[in-house]
Amino acid sequence: MGRVLLAAGALTMGATSSFAGGLERSAQSAAILFETGKYAEFSIGNVAPDVTGNLAGVFNSGNMLGSYTTFSLGYKQPLGDNLDLAVILDQPIGADVDYPTSATYPLAGTTAQLDSMAVTGLVRYKMPSNVSVFGGVRLEYVEGTVNIRTAPPVGPIPVSYTLQTDRDYQAGYIVGIAWEKPEIAARIALTYNSAITHSLEMRESSTVTPSSVIRQDVEIPQSVNLEFQTGIAADTLLFGSVRWVDWTAFVIDPPIYNAVYPPRPLVSYNSDRVTYNLGIGRKFNESWSGAVLVSHEPSNGDITGNLGPTDGYTSVGLAATYTYNNMKITGGVRYIEIGGATTTLGAQFKDNSGIGAGVRIAYSF
Repeated sequence: MGRVLLAAGALTMGATSSFAGGLERSAQSAAILFETGKYAEFSIGNVAPDVTGNLAGVFNSGNMLGSYTTFSLGYKQPLGDNLDLAVILDQPIGADVDYPTSATYPLAGTTAQLDSMAVTGLVRYKMPSNVSVFGGVRLEYVEGTVNIRTAPPVGPIPVSYTLQTDRDYQAGYIVGIAWEKPEIAARIALTYNSAITHSLEMRESSTVTPSSVIRQDVEIPQSVNLEFQTGIAADTLLFGSVRWVDWTAFVIDPPIYNAVYPPRPLVSYNSDRVTYNLGIGRKFNESWSGAVLVSHEPSNGDITGNLGPTDGYTSVGLAATYTYNNMKITGGVRYIEIGGATTTLGAQFKDNSGIGAGVRIAYSF
């Protein structure tokens, strides 16, 4: 019962993509380790945000966040009575910024893209008293490009700035502990994901400075997941999670950018983030189950950079799962109320939202 209901809940949290921290694409869950027997899944989701702002009551940005698609693959199999192995392919972080060129905003034409991919290998060992420990290694790459176009009133003359990084591969680790009570579909799992520091070669150029090539460390931050579930009635499951991410450790501060657009780094966060998810799943019959999920990331009131002018979010998601023999097909949709923010330019971004949708296909064998 619990596995079927959680398929719907997991999709609303994962396959429809997270908006946490403005950069997350994956919540880095270890839940696949708790599937029964051999198990494989594929998820794909799309998020279409609508984020607009205004500077001085005159300059309108237009929708400056492009829609994005994420996917993940997972495979799990037992290695014995007390040992399980899982492999996960996902996209931990990402960004798609695209200020419309037709807008009156002084950043019109500015774009930025951040891409990543990670392969995670996990092993779980079952101990007495329904306790298990797990851990593993994550290998990931990141790369990015930025093209900033500024015009008055941001400075006296139009300026162009470009940054391009190489693709850098680095590794981190995962450790966790879980407790289960199968009779009531109860489980609590605590997972720590280590920080991963990438040494990125950055090629910078602008219309007002010489070009430069430097190497700079960028830390993809550490995080902690607390995931839980329990049966609360026949065929009904309560589930959720709390996720903390050390976003203050994530800083991109190339020197030419700093010289052209002082005094803030290109990307930085003044506060860490905590994201809360809570949902209820219900099994209707042998073929159909569904779930509803509410998520919330509190706004911190921080001044934000111009590539990520959002501050927290609240969302509600609905999902349904169809089970046929050993296959589960889940579809979900999510409405996201995106928190408003004030940027370093003094622009006000508010009344923004987004829609996410996703599909997950899972097979047990």
